[in-house]
This record gives sequence, structure tokens and C-alpha cells, in this order.
Amino acid sequence: MRPPIPVLSDYGISPNHGFLPDVLPLTRLPDPYYNKWESIGANLQNLILSKRLRGVIDRLPVLSTIGLEHDAEWRRAYMLLTFFAHGYIWGGDTPCDRVPPSISVPLLQICDHLEVPPVSTYAASVLWNFKPLFIDEDIDDLDNLATLVTFTGSLDESWFYLVSVAIEARGGPIIPLMLTAVAAARQGDSATVTRCLRAFAERLDDLGELLRRMHESCDPGYFYRRIRTFLAGSKNMAEAGLPHGVIYDDGTGESEYVQYSGPSNAQSSLIQFFDIILGVEHRPTGEKPDASESEREGRSRVPKHNFIRDMRRYMPGPHARFLNDVGAVANIRDFVESRAASDPSLGIAYDACLAMLRTFRDIHIAIVTRYIILPSRENRARSRSRSPEAVRHRQNLATASKNETHKKVKGTGGTALIPFLKQARDETGEPSVETWARKFMSRQTKVSGQNDFFLGKEEQADVIDEPVVEHGLAGTWTMDDEYGGICNY
Repeated sequence: MRPPIPVLSDYGISPNHGFLPDVLPLTRLPDPYYNKWESIGANLQNLILSKRLRGVIDRLPVLSTIGLEHDAEWRRAYMLLTFFAHGYIWGGDTPCDRVPPSISVPLLQICDHLEVPPVSTYAASVLWNFKPLFIDEDIDDLDNLATLVTFTGSLDESWFYLVSVAIEARGGPIIPLMLTAVAAARQGDSATVTRCLRAFAERLDDLGELLRRMHESCDPGYFYRRIRTFLAGSKNMAEAGLPHGVIYDDGTGESEYVQYSGPSNAQSSLIQFFDIILGVEHRPTGEKPDASESEREGRSRVPKHNFIRDMRRYMPGPHARFLNDVGAVANIRDFVESRAASDPSLGIAYDACLAMLRTFRDIHIAIVTRYIILPSRENRARSRSRSPEAVRHRQNLATASKNETHKKVKGTGGTALIPFLKQARDETGEPSVETWARKFMSRQTKVSGQNDFFLGKEEQADVIDEPVVEHGLAGTWTMDDEYGGICNY
């Protein structure tokens, strides 16, 4: 018997706004009992800037979660406390590997309720951290959004989160649309499936245009040096000052070190939904596709890519379960493959979706290059001209990037970020049903002619013998294309 098609309301998913909450995030906890939390949240940027946040939190009493009633209250409490925790860990000259009971005790209880880990996630920084400027306008309009809490108080940080909020809101209607397509495929209704795929492709194009707006109000240098530091997790952060991870002190004296990744767009349930519904499969970085028929017939519905599967641990529990259940009913790829020869319009619509999703990933690669790869090279070059004494008093994710003693990172989460992203992009086009579409989406983008004075030139000077090792939010990675991979644990 075929499993039933998931019902969105069973997972707390909105038919209009997808994985964003149907009820707008609270701007304040209603119970005055939590005024101390709200006071810290309202002054978080100043407390971090003056380096007084740790002292304030150390004096904060352990508050009970008994006053949290509705889901919106639990979500705001989680968002506040994870921002406090990251500010506490990374807000000094050196990171602190112990989160005090005033944060840890209520945070761990809240995490159990929401089924999320005790670390800032995509849900905390994006899904539950926004408000509309004008209540009568839609939240899929990027110019109608504002954040609730930030570490720096900068427009750059707010914009970085809000671009993702707008993408989630604009992409939300795709979820019920494609579940309709799944139901139509079960009935053999090619016309409805084709109509849904065409609408999906058009909406994906809209999402790409939103992502292109990242540069409008988020400066790459500021993001790299200031914002990114506070978004770091505790996994593979030895060079940044957390060799063992962090301890969430629950006051029992038995707390142990744990390691978690920081927030990442890979934790977006919407993007993973796109892959699942279209039948896009991701392999470990560097692994080539196996075109054997037996492998194709035995395709697993569970993502084989370790990093992608691991990122589901950071999603709210109901969202992760929804993705698993969608994977059990996803049938669009098989339906198209079985009918494309007799129904060309169906195959063209499906290939258009893959092309638009591939283009979306191209835009993401360009953003990663501009906001992380290029600044990290500049950071490394500057570090050669500065004496160690000039920066030795600070230790965090930014200063770790200047360390020239790095060699190849082996076995502890060393990853090659750009090869991973490029492979994920290339894998998006592999299910294409038309030969010309598959050839088109497997083309290699040329370096020249990209309207960028610097990117159009080949790098000949300043040769670096060893791979450039960078510390990312989900762990460490190297920019040597020949080494490592997201799944190289």
C-alpha cells in the first residue's frame, strides 16, 4: 500500500509561507517574568560591543520555562537564548567554552520541546527572526522585512538573514503545488503535473532574483570579519579557540563537551524539499555518478550525502519528519522518465525546473565566492604583512583564518567548500530527461567575460604552495579543489 501524501498542517507548515511560521514571530515574550531576557535582547549589540555581555549573563538567574505556553513563545525564547549563547561564546577577546546555567538550563528544556539542538540554527536566525514593516503587505517582499535580533545591529547582518526570509516566503507556495503534482502523478494526470512543474520553474526564477539582491545591503568584508564570527558553531573549531567544543552547564556538574555546526543554508528545509521532490540525488563530494541500471533502479529515497543528511538534525523536528515523509512519496522523476518520450511538454517542464534550480545554485556559488573565498584570501595576504603581536590578543573564527601554519586538514571534518557546491549544482542537472538539456546543464562556465575586472584574470602571482584552509560555520574546509570534501570525516 502506498504511503499517504503528507498533510502540511500535521507538520506545522503553512500553505502560503512554507516553513515560516503561520503566526508571525513574537516581538516580545508576553509574560513579564521574562523581562530580563528581553532586556538583554534589546541591548545585545551594546553589551557585545562593550564586552559586558558575559558579566550580565553570569549574574542572570536561571528562569523556568513554565511561563512559555504557545509555540510562538517557545520559538522566541529559543531564538533569544541561542543568540545569547553565541554572543557569550564569541563575544570576548577569546572564545568561552562554557555556557552558564542561566542560559543552558532553560535552553536545553526549550530545545527538547522544539526538537532542535542547543545552538543557533537557520530556524533561529532566519525562520523565527523577522517581522513585517507593514502588516498589510506580504512577507515575501524583501523591502517589507526587518529582523528582531542581531549580534551587530548592522543593516548588513539584518539583510543577510532577511534575504533568506524572503526566499522562504516566496518559495512557500511551491510546497502544496508540488504535493498536488505528486497526487496527479499517482492518477496519471500528465497535464496537471506539467502545469505544476511550469509554475515551479517560474517561482524558482523568482527565488534566484531574490538571492541576487544579497550584495545590495550586505558588505562582503563586514560579513566575513564581523557577522560570520558570531554565527560559528563549536564543531571543528580548534584553531578558533574551541578544541573540544562547548559545555552547556546545567548545574549538575556532569555536563560534557558537545560540538554543533553553526547556522547554514543547508539547514533550509525548503531547498532540501526541492531536491527531494525533483528526485535530485547528492553524492559524497568527489564521487562520480554510477550510470549502471541496477543502481538507478535501486535509488534510495534517503540522501546519501553525509553533510546534507546531518543538516536535518538542525531543522525543527516536524520539518525534518516532513522531508522524510515526502521522500517516501516523491514520484515526479519516475513519472516524467516513464512518459517524457510520448509527452514532450512534460519533459521540457521538468527539465526547466532542474535548469532553474541549477541556476539558483550558480548564484549561491557566486555569493560564497564573494563573501567567503575572496575575503579569506585577502585576510591571509594581510596576515603576512602584520606581526603576530598585532593580533595575538584576539582569538576567534576571523583570526583563525590568518593562521599560516595550517597544512592539510585530515579526518576531522576537513571539507572543500567550492567543489561541494559545484558538485551539488552539477548533480541538479543529472536527472534531465532530454539529451540536449543534460548537455546544456553539464557545460562548464568560463572564467572570462563575467563583467568583473578581477575575476576575469588568471591568478599568477602570490602562489600558495599549501592548500588555503578556512574555518567555516559547519567546520573547517580547504580551498584546494583536489582535497577533501564535505563528507570527508
